[in-house]
Amino acid sequence: MTRRPPARRRTNRRPSRRARQETPIAVWAVAAVAAVGLVTAVVNWLLVHWWLLLVLILLAAVGGIGWWQQRTRRILWEQARARALRYQLAQLDGLSHQQFEYAIRDLMQRDGCADAVQVGGQGDLGADVKATDPQGRRWVIQCKHRRHGERGAAVGTPELQVLNGTGRPVHKADVVVLVTNGRITQPGRAFARQQRLHLVDRRMLGSWAAGSRPLWDLLPALPTPRKPSQYS
Repeated sequence: MTRRPPARRRTNRRPSRRARQETPIAVWAVAAVAAVGLVTAVVNWLLVHWWLLLVLILLAAVGGIGWWQQRTRRILWEQARARALRYQLAQLDGLSHQQFEYAIRDLMQRDGCADAVQVGGQGDLGADVKATDPQGRRWVIQCKHRRHGERGAAVGTPELQVLNGTGRPVHKADVVVLVTNGRITQPGRAFARQQRLHLVDRRMLGSWAAGSRPLWDLLPALPTPRKPSQYS
């Protein structure tokens, strides 16, 4: 009786490192050849159908001109709307504190401060609105909104001390302003005079918001203008 030779064990040989390295190179080579072929075919097709390419260019030019005209009209409309911006005190009284800050920002933009921005919020260090006027002066404005207007709590020295401590040292402002739709205490007014802080109380706010004169025409003793800024 003859014995069968033992069966060979099947082994799953893993491809060599060199084979693994050559596989992605081959794939990339095939992809590159296919891409070159596709580009060549497209270029040849366009050379034959050059008139279609010309039509596409003309359509793109017409679309670009239309987009630019629409954008220009929108900018001009927004500028005209900004110049016509007016607020009555009753409107300002009905705003939330943050809406009041945005209203003050919009009024500064109306007056020519193209970079006016609302920055109020947690950790604002006393600054709710920042702007650069056409004379190059940097403004920092703190807004104190009172829902009940003149019947609300008066703004006093503590609020002004916070503004005074950050307006120039931290925010590097030339003009430091507190704006409120309410009242300001007499001690607060005295402190503001001593520290060269500018106050916009309810009366001045009403004249500014409902009128057309910029705020720097209404405030006395402003710092000397800097060189004209890019917003002038």
